[in-house]
Amino acid sequence: MTTKKKWSAKVDTDSTHPDEGLFNQSAPAIARALASKKVSPKGPASGMRMLNFYINRAGKNLSKERHAELEKAKDRLSAIIAKQKAEIAKDKPGKPHTSAKSATKKAARKTAAKKSSTKSK
Repeated sequence: MTTKKKWSAKVDTDSTHPDEGLFNQSAPAIARALASKKVSPKGPASGMRMLNFYINRAGKNLSKERHAELEKAKDRLSAIIAKQKAEIAKDKPGKPHTSAKSATKKAARKTAAKKSSTKSK
């Protein structure tokens, strides 16, 4: 008897599976495909995760030439990701978000809330 997989959260995104035979193509073709929304709807970073997963899983059985081609695809894809990050940073001028700053604000709000709740008793 087979059981259905149970998901802990609702999944409402498109499938993130690359086309069959994609990793047998050239490095530029792999990088272009993995950067596209069709293959990786969550962006090129998810394409990089797919490529890393493939290299780690199938890399043991691949020839050195094929492994080198996949590493070239990885370099090209990381260049695409860096280019997109630079464009986003250029479009959003301003201060970068620092988690330490927001953490101190949250802590200040919590202590203020605790003080006000103890005063009312």
